[in-house]
Amino acid sequence: MLLNLSNHPSNSWSSEQLAAAGDKVIDMPFPLVDPEGDEAYITKLSTEYYNKILDINGVTTVHLMGEMNFTFALVSKLKAKGIKCVASTTKRDTVEENGVKISKFQFVRFREY
Repeated sequence: MLLNLSNHPSNSWSSEQLAAAGDKVIDMPFPLVDPEGDEAYITKLSTEYYNKILDINGVTTVHLMGEMNFTFALVSKLKAKGIKCVASTTKRDTVEENGVKISKFQFVRFREY
């Protein structure tokens, strides 16, 4: 089972991304990470989410995308426990319309941390 810990719920994923994710995906919203928080704050928050993930039966892979310090701390904990962690990769197509840049992202693959 893949746990999606990101700001992009799986019900908004493309059919390609859902197929790459496998049989079962569950979503966990990415936390709001306080930009004023120090390293101790990141350690505490990542430990809280680590414990939440361990409480879910059947998680074999975590798709983790978001604030970099939190992501690094949580990926480190999960990998040490033997849980596979992946990031999603995309192609970005940017067009400019009336002076406004519009970016569209197309899923390519999951890449292991």
